[in-house]
Formats: sequence, structure tokens, C-alpha cells
Amino acid sequence: MSQKQTLTDLFTNTFGHQPTHFFQAPGRVNLIGEHTDYNDGFVLPCAIDYQAMIAGSPRDDRKVVATAHSFDGQVSEFELSLPIAHSEEAFWSNYVRGVATVLLEKGMDLKGVNIAIIGNVPQGAGLSSSACLEVVTGLTLTRMAGLDVSLKELALIGQQAENEFVGCKCGIMDQMISACGKADHAMLLDCRSLDTRLVSIPTSAAVVIINSNVKRGLVDSEYNTRREQCEAAAKYFGVKALRDITLTQLEAAKGDLDDLTFRRARHVVTENDRTEAAAEVLAVGDLVAMGELMARSHASMRDDFEITVPAIDAIVEIVKNVIGSEGGVRMTGGGFGGCVVALVPQDKVVAVKQAVEQHYPQRSNGLSADIYVCRASDGASEL
Repeated sequence: MSQKQTLTDLFTNTFGHQPTHFFQAPGRVNLIGEHTDYNDGFVLPCAIDYQAMIAGSPRDDRKVVATAHSFDGQVSEFELSLPIAHSEEAFWSNYVRGVATVLLEKGMDLKGVNIAIIGNVPQGAGLSSSACLEVVTGLTLTRMAGLDVSLKELALIGQQAENEFVGCKCGIMDQMISACGKADHAMLLDCRSLDTRLVSIPTSAAVVIINSNVKRGLVDSEYNTRREQCEAAAKYFGVKALRDITLTQLEAAKGDLDDLTFRRARHVVTENDRTEAAAEVLAVGDLVAMGELMARSHASMRDDFEITVPAIDAIVEIVKNVIGSEGGVRMTGGGFGGCVVALVPQDKVVAVKQAVEQHYPQRSNGLSADIYVCRASDGASEL
């Protein structure tokens, strides 16, 4: 049964009538540009063909009544009037409540809706299941109220909801690519100006995501530590963020910075350069150069930023042994587990899957990896 049909059944069983509207917003993977977003730098994500989907129908009151497939059809409801309370028992609904809160705070006249939610973005894998839920919620609530809010604005609303209502200090990348992605393209995003540029991905390459299934234990505390180290380096140079210094400037100050701060800063400065370079080589279909940049990115995350783990390094090595110079592979996401992303020639996808299935368990104390073969997809839309 298709995801849309499962969603329709959930909606009909919950509300007793057919939905009138369908909306979707995709998850994403970041091809290169890690821990650059909160340093006002550059990232190069693409939307993937896994998404959150909402079926909706209008109500004649000011209530949002929501149900979620992933949580056994649990129903949560709230009034569209400020302040909207957090839900302890239906945590998933806080993403919906947060987006509604931001829209109401912006003075938007929302209408009551029944909504059912489904998603096939793997949760906890770093593929942005929360951002696509925020974006599709914003699209649903605005369009069903007859409000024409731009996709870029919906991305910012989703980020604000996550930062202020849910309480996670994410950057803008996840929501922006979920809202504004384009099929067969990555997006070069300047996280300071929010300028975007679409970059075509060769149709000869598949986007392969490999979830290590290493539980990301340290990620929150270590993430905050990395942010502090980057901010300390920026403060030393008297700039707003590390995106404002060059590698030459950084290396000239090596004697004045402690080794840890220097290496953390070096990762961010070089990663920004790599990300801008990657947009140029990918646009002309040069997968050999792209592979070199992804390899250097992974080495920098491993050695300078110290956010990889042995199981992740093992997957990168296994994939690289199969694809050689014909594509790229690196860790993606916050680190300490999570996923690897690879650009793989279509004719090597099967060999990559077989190699990971054969070699990864013995290099990860018996873990098995989940493998998703994706294509770059369009951003949020009404279906």
C-alpha cells in the first residue's frame, strides 16, 4: 500500500470522512559542509525522496485536531489562540503546535483543521525528520487558511518553531532545503544571507545514505562544545563568525591559539572552501573532483573536528574501496554516529550495498547498516 493510501486510511478512520487536501515536505541529506551552518558558512544539501505527508480537511471551529501514523494514531488537539501549551503526552504534536504558535505570533489568521501525519524519513538518523514535519505543517496551516506565504518564509518559521518552542538550536539548512529543494539538484546555501543557488547532480550518480545505527550518545554536549570552540576562535579574530577569516589568517595565528581551538577553526575554514568548490565541480559533473573534496571533508571531521567514530570511518573506507575515484563518500550530520552519504555511479550501487552488508558487521561489533538509495527531489508542495 502506498504511503498516501495509508495516510488516507488513517485520516478516514480518525475523522470519519475523506481528506480534502494533501501536502508533503522531504527530508534531506547534506553532501558537504558540516558544522559550517552555525558559523555563517556554506552547506550543500539536497532534498531526498523520503518525506513527511499531511492529509487535511477544514473544520468550522478554531481547533487543530491532529493524528500521527508513527505514534499508533494518537490524537492531539489544541485551540488556535495564544498561548498554545506544550503537550507532554504527545511530544510529536509540539512540532505542529510550535509552527502554529509562530504563525499566530506573526498575525496570521489561521483556520481550524483536521490533519493526519505520516512520514518515511528514518527518525534519529540525521536526515531531518523534524524539519520536514515543520515545513509541511506550515504549508498545510497557511494554504488551508488561504494564506500565500513563501516557501523560504515557511522554512524560517519552521526553524523558529524548533528553536523557540521545541527547544533545539538548529541552523536553517534543514528547513530551507526541505522547503525549496529541486529534483536532481543540490542547493548551495549561504547560511548568513540565505542566498541559494541550485547545483545539478549528474543523473549518472545515485545519492546513497548509509545509517551506521550507532546511537549518537555524545552529540548534544559535544555539539555545544564545538560551537563554543568556534565562537572562541571567531572572538580572537574579532569577527562575527569563522566564515569571515581565511586559512592564511588562521595559520598566521597558530602560535597564539591553543591546538584544539586551532584545529576546530581549521575544519570550519577549510570546509567552507571545500563546499564552495564542490558546488563548482558538481555543476559540471566532475565526480572525481567531488570525491576528492568529500574525502578531505571526512578527514577534517575525523582529525580536526573529531566528530567521527570508528564504525563511521569503517563505512567510508568500505564504500571508497568499491567506488575508487568515481564518486565520493563522507560522514554527514552532527557526528558521533548517524549516517554516511555517498555519490555513487549507478552501476556500482549494488556492489556498494553488498560490500557494506558483508564487511560492516565485523568492523562494528555486529551492527548492521540501513542503506537508502535516493534521488534528489523537489521541496515542499501540495499534492
